[in-house]
Amino acid sequence: NFEDEFSIVSNNFMATHSLLSSIKELVPECRVYFAGSSEMFGKVKVSPQNESTPFNPRSVYGISKLAAFHLARNYREHHKLFIAVGILYNHESPHRGHQFVTRKISINVAKICLGLADRLEIGNIDALRDWGYAPDYVVAMHAMLQQEKPEDFVIATGVLHSVRDFLTEAFSVVGLDYEPYIHINPAYFRPGEVVPLCGDSTKARRELNWQPTKTFKQIVKKMVLADVKRFEGNL
Repeated sequence: NFEDEFSIVSNNFMATHSLLSSIKELVPECRVYFAGSSEMFGKVKVSPQNESTPFNPRSVYGISKLAAFHLARNYREHHKLFIAVGILYNHESPHRGHQFVTRKISINVAKICLGLADRLEIGNIDALRDWGYAPDYVVAMHAMLQQEKPEDFVIATGVLHSVRDFLTEAFSVVGLDYEPYIHINPAYFRPGEVVPLCGDSTKARRELNWQPTKTFKQIVKKMVLADVKRFEGNL
């Protein structure tokens, strides 16, 4: 709704503007990390995407992030602030918000395993994502701030997996097959993506000496086991 859209723009653009303006006036020597998003690429024509791929956002979130990105670059170029930009793809961990599909799956797999639920409602299980491990991405953020000059970096694994893959791995952690436990609900479907968002982090790997440390399977297992432990503690 409109209220949500205004909140998104306020949080992503106005708050960034206030922060950068304050830094310029009070601590211009401060080093700043700006969190960009793969959503800024939106509907793309090429995959994987890198720092030179044209932006074409298709959501209010992506639009607001792109506006804030251009603002950050403006402060970097015209006010000479050290502002490093990370264009991050999906990054997961046991602390992921409950509203995201990966955490929704891990929570419900844990509940089903412990007899606290009997099914999971989900949208398009053929949707593809480039999922990485959040702590790995924080390492990249820190590395950006240690460079001699601030630049933009795509942070991603460069490997696509489907929601179906995530379901398969998550249920296998607790020794189950996902098919009897899921209900496909078209209400959860997102508009179709012609070309999936998949990141090319060649620049980060070369200049930051960065690379992911956790595999897709390891991330899924870590999330599911963490949620099983949480719910076991409440039984």
